[in-house]
Amino acid sequence: MVFVSCKSGSSNSSPSQDDSSATDITLAAPEKLKDGELATYQARLNELFDKQLINRNFNGAILVAKGGNILYEKYVGFTDPKAKITPITDSSSFHLASTSKPFTGVTILKLIQQGKVHLTDDLIQYFPGFPYPGVTVKDLLSHRSGLPNYLYFMEDKEKWPAKQMVTNTDVLNFLVQYKPNLSYRTGSRFSYCNTNYVLLALIIEKVTGKSYPQYLSETIFKPLGMEHTFVYTPTDSGRVMMSYKPSGVLWDQDIFDHTYGDKNIYSTPRDMMKWDAALYNDAFISQTLLDSAYQPLSNETPSTHNYGLGWRLLNLPNGKKVIYHNGKWHGFSPAFARLTSEKAVIIILGNQYNSSIYKAAKLAYNAFGDYMQNDTQAEEEPTITPIPRPIAVEKKKTAPSQAQKVKEAPKKTNKVKPESQPKVTAKPKTTPKAKATTAKPVIKTTKTVKPAAKKQTSTTSKKTESVKKKKS
Repeated sequence: MVFVSCKSGSSNSSPSQDDSSATDITLAAPEKLKDGELATYQARLNELFDKQLINRNFNGAILVAKGGNILYEKYVGFTDPKAKITPITDSSSFHLASTSKPFTGVTILKLIQQGKVHLTDDLIQYFPGFPYPGVTVKDLLSHRSGLPNYLYFMEDKEKWPAKQMVTNTDVLNFLVQYKPNLSYRTGSRFSYCNTNYVLLALIIEKVTGKSYPQYLSETIFKPLGMEHTFVYTPTDSGRVMMSYKPSGVLWDQDIFDHTYGDKNIYSTPRDMMKWDAALYNDAFISQTLLDSAYQPLSNETPSTHNYGLGWRLLNLPNGKKVIYHNGKWHGFSPAFARLTSEKAVIIILGNQYNSSIYKAAKLAYNAFGDYMQNDTQAEEEPTITPIPRPIAVEKKKTAPSQAQKVKEAPKKTNKVKPESQPKVTAKPKTTPKAKATTAKPVIKTTKTVKPAAKKQTSTTSKKTESVKKKKS
């Protein structure tokens, strides 16, 4: 639970009506656990993570909590796993990759609550000249827009300089100028696309008159006391943690490292615990509105996996439900899952790519009940698939001739791209485990129940701009 205090002359003012009135949101005391409950959870989680993650080349941070009680917390390795100079601590901020998307989604929902945005708004209302009529705010939030992924179309070297950094505004201008074809008809199906959340960040800026980094800082990070959480901007280049390949080699940055809304929030496990707690409080956001974000919106084919408004959903046959959002960007591989029935949260952040993170996070669900996760499941959900051939929806479909069929046959490609996701029913593929190194990691274990804020740890590594394969 969270409680809100406001500086306002009106007794009717609340952060849910006007975020500018929020000055402080303080976490309440943890809920009381039953006798022996803490020890039971700690034993389960210690056994799980020791077996599934800690000894599998893991470099990062783990926190599991229930009702505000920290059940398990561990920091392993170094901000640079090869240099081994600065240990990872509870104030080390990790790139959240696509785990940033729920922050964008909740911010849009809060603007909807204030009457400044509507789910049914056509994007042309915010972006005059937007060449895709009928695409709405809801389509963006639920990944049903059909828009092409900017991580693909802006790699066209004839239309965009190969080494020039891309901004959110650049993505919008490229769409307006070059009008790349839709990947599929708007609203007809789900397909994960980072373009959606880059545009949502621009809508936030258009409506509020403030930059996305500033607005999130003023309305979420500072009010919640998330002291080590921020949206990356180029001015942060010298202070952020970098990411690494399983071998420990630095993962180079690329031209897409300046866009936000779809990624680029940095945070810590303890700050993410505060974020989870705020989502249970009606003063922060209307629970009725937030519940609508947890409803599955892509039901073309029945599946336990689905997507709502900014959240991935796991709806199990036994009635159990997980609200989560993992991510993958370069070597950063975060997992964030909320088990709302138990008020439990599982947070794993890493900066050396390790697919075991996703599997360990899923298996941790079982510590809180029958979540039907087992050791034979894939370590991560599918995020990379062949792209469907784009379509120009403004033209009527005609049956192609045999010659056209031969001419238009899609070319085979081995190029790997991030998070262009298949339909929600796609069967996941198992990712090979990262090879373990022989160096023994530094491990810091905390068993405290009450979190304490500390100063942020930073690195001095500078971002580079050479283009490499992307993960999101």
